[in-house]
Amino acid sequence: MLNYDSLFNPYPSQRMVTYGRKGMVATTQPLAAQAGLDILKKGGNAIDAAIATAACLTVVEPNSNSIGGDCFALIWVDGKLHGLNSSGPSPAAITVDKVRQAGHSAMPTYGMIPVTVPGTPAAWAAMSERFGRLPLAEVLQPAIEYAEQGFPVSPTIAKYWKHGFEAISALNSSLYDPWMETFAANGRAPYAGEIWRSEGHARTLRSIAETQAESFYRGALAEEMDRFFRKHGGFLTKEDLAAYKPEWVDPIQVNYRGYDVWEIPPNGQGLVALMALNILKGMGFDAKDTVDTYHKQIEAVKLAYVDGLKYITDATKMKVTTQQLLSDDYARERRELIGAEAILPLAGEPPKGGTVYMATADEEGNMVSFIQSHSGDFGSGVVIPGTGICMQNRGAGFSLDPEHHNVLEPAKKTRHTIIPGFITKDGMAVGPFGVMCGSIQPQAHVQLVMNTIDFHLNPQAALDAPRWRWVKEKVIEVEPQFPDHIAQALARRGHIVQRALDSGMFGRGQIIWRDSVTGVLAGGTEPRADGEVAAW
Repeated sequence: MLNYDSLFNPYPSQRMVTYGRKGMVATTQPLAAQAGLDILKKGGNAIDAAIATAACLTVVEPNSNSIGGDCFALIWVDGKLHGLNSSGPSPAAITVDKVRQAGHSAMPTYGMIPVTVPGTPAAWAAMSERFGRLPLAEVLQPAIEYAEQGFPVSPTIAKYWKHGFEAISALNSSLYDPWMETFAANGRAPYAGEIWRSEGHARTLRSIAETQAESFYRGALAEEMDRFFRKHGGFLTKEDLAAYKPEWVDPIQVNYRGYDVWEIPPNGQGLVALMALNILKGMGFDAKDTVDTYHKQIEAVKLAYVDGLKYITDATKMKVTTQQLLSDDYARERRELIGAEAILPLAGEPPKGGTVYMATADEEGNMVSFIQSHSGDFGSGVVIPGTGICMQNRGAGFSLDPEHHNVLEPAKKTRHTIIPGFITKDGMAVGPFGVMCGSIQPQAHVQLVMNTIDFHLNPQAALDAPRWRWVKEKVIEVEPQFPDHIAQALARRGHIVQRALDSGMFGRGQIIWRDSVTGVLAGGTEPRADGEVAAW
């Protein structure tokens, strides 16, 4: 049972922690949260609710995720935590030489080249088949209805939709005409409160629902994708799609002050959060808002992050093991590098031997930590005409340096930024947590875990607390509301402190904790988004 020092929120926010008993869904968009809760009320479980919410988010938050993206999940069922890695590999035909011959010295962000095999529809089908209670067609129905009938765009999403429109418009290529027709039919991004709909998106979701995603990988939708990529000289083929299967994996963890903190193993970057916590667990913290606390957190994250940037890639291609990177001896070695001043972080040598997040829980004890993305605002910008499928650009994370651990290779998974988190204690679920938005994710995981375990903040307060993020070398960025006296004190310790003008790059997270005695659910949602905790 978690002990909160205060039921009230010590940080500036209009939200209070949300409580429920029968079920809960927390995510970045209220319509998607309500859709998940409706599925719970219809007799679905937390897994059904997660799928329904995820599918809705591809409609109501299309700037951040899509049917053509990837996802990961941590699923607690019957006293056991299951991991699902539904990220896709690069096309079998792509090589470093071919990308260089196309005129690129680094992997591009937009266009056909960075597109990898989408894993999202396969994850929905796999989760539904293994753990779901309701038919997939019923679970996807709310998303289909929003796509067909339309929905009013919410404010934060309108802001990032506009960013995506400006970026893709500037590319000035007919390749992106299907994107414009789908997401900017009026020659602009929709305004907040304006109704947007996509009949193509609805048809695609219905096809996925009726075929358990087979049409996407081995049917009519796969043929559509193959045809479009061949027309525009892309690498993705229907054979790549047909060969794809999501992977059920064993989650990885560290024990932090009596709590087990869980992440998905590589190719995800959740390992970075665990390495940082492994360093920090050997240190003491008297209070949250002190320069010493922030300094130690930042230094530990820097050391973990440079290791992650060097070593994390496709699990079958890694040159060091997760066990080596999470060993106590290696954590001790890295911890000893942390002194009173900011250091320039370098990767160590371990001993040899645009994203959405949602959390769901039901009355039976099932809980899901689920994250889904296509990277950046609208991924690659490539949309398959008439389908609403916006393809991800995860291949942009590959290196073209043949000596790099994450070098581009055929049919290889890149280092992935999106990570779901989960906490257990003494073999019982505490609950799911997660934060979306690129490089902040493992850094924010560390901050949320410490806010909860070290500083006893309730879920909403843990999310509301001002965040920092390491950018590079000794450079850190802090939110506008970050305490100025601490920022100045960090600068005196050698950190190069930059204050952001807004909170756009500091992530958008969700938390659901379950009380081990009463079963009561406590949820928090991100104040930096349009989020909602829908409780029953």
